[in-house]
Amino acid sequence: MDALDQQLIAKLRHNARASIADLAAQLKVSRGTVTNRIARLERDGVIGGYTVKLRPDAAPDEIRAWTSIAVEGNQQTVIRALLGEPGIAALHDTNGRWDLLADLRVSNLQELAAALERIRRIKGISATETSIHLQSYRG
Repeated sequence: MDALDQQLIAKLRHNARASIADLAAQLKVSRGTVTNRIARLERDGVIGGYTVKLRPDAAPDEIRAWTSIAVEGNQQTVIRALLGEPGIAALHDTNGRWDLLADLRVSNLQELAAALERIRRIKGISATETSIHLQSYRG
């Protein structure tokens, strides 16, 4: 990936629905260049898909929480098990005290409790710490 690819990805991160014409104008390249680069980035797996970013108030009944996870043993086995947990919206590898950070999204506190119980039972997880999202100050 070169600097133009990096700039294109940054523009798409900001607005994945931007038109090819707008992207080309912003990057000062032809529409064909943008189209070809996006196609190559998708084909090579650099761009793995597109998603919708909701305002925090758009899903007022959703409960979000972050669970920090310490792993003993084979982290890949734990990751595979966690990726099968329906309450986990995203899973991140981290450094420091915790090995993994799980972004949990559930409908109610009972679902959160059930998800946390299932997570704690996964072999190889030695400790967890969960914080419930209360409010966002910046998107």
